[in-house]
Amino acid sequence: MPTPPIAVDIDGTLTRSSGMGIDPRVLDPLAKWPSPVVIATGKSFPYPVALCQFIGTPERVIAENGGIVYVDKETIKLGDDNAVTALEEEYRAAGYQFGWEGADTVNRWRETELAVARSQPLEPLTELANKHGLEVVDSQYAYHVKDPDISKGAALKRAAELLDRSVSEFVAIGDSANDVSMFEAVDTGIAVGNAADVAKKAADYVLDKEYATGTVAALQQIKAGTLQGSTDCE
Repeated sequence: MPTPPIAVDIDGTLTRSSGMGIDPRVLDPLAKWPSPVVIATGKSFPYPVALCQFIGTPERVIAENGGIVYVDKETIKLGDDNAVTALEEEYRAAGYQFGWEGADTVNRWRETELAVARSQPLEPLTELANKHGLEVVDSQYAYHVKDPDISKGAALKRAAELLDRSVSEFVAIGDSANDVSMFEAVDTGIAVGNAADVAKKAADYVLDKEYATGTVAALQQIKAGTLQGSTDCE
């Protein structure tokens, strides 16, 4: 049976159990994966591209929770970021900060959304988002303010088209609320053991193992055709 293409999140999915830093055990399995690998993240555009370069896999990424799709040198920017820019200006004018120290590399190269630290108050951010027709998604690592029509799932459909594949062929692996749309778009969605409850409920399989340990186990099982995990996700 052919090995399916995969779409995989970064934070909480390819990272160590501390949640910080890529676990090096995921690098070889991704580099040697025989079908397309799409890195799908809430991080800004440069980060997943750099990760692909370090892994040694073709640059196929979904960035900013679906705001940007980049596959084999073709870039698609989804959604209208004008409302995000207006919210950002009003948020600053109201005296709020994004919560990132220094040069704010979290948002510095972000093109289609805004990421606010979870240490910042959620209510005023949500109020402004509603005013501008935007939504706030909690990835467990940041509050992401974005166009509600943008999602990892919708972006994966575009990425699949560029790869001349059906999105249903993909296996998606993730851990957060922003991965739910990917699970809904594919036939097989896998939540690692540390996943948020909303992600576990949307997944077809929930692993016992957490973070990158879970992802490595999932990749081994997918390739062997022995995928295991709870399917009682209600």
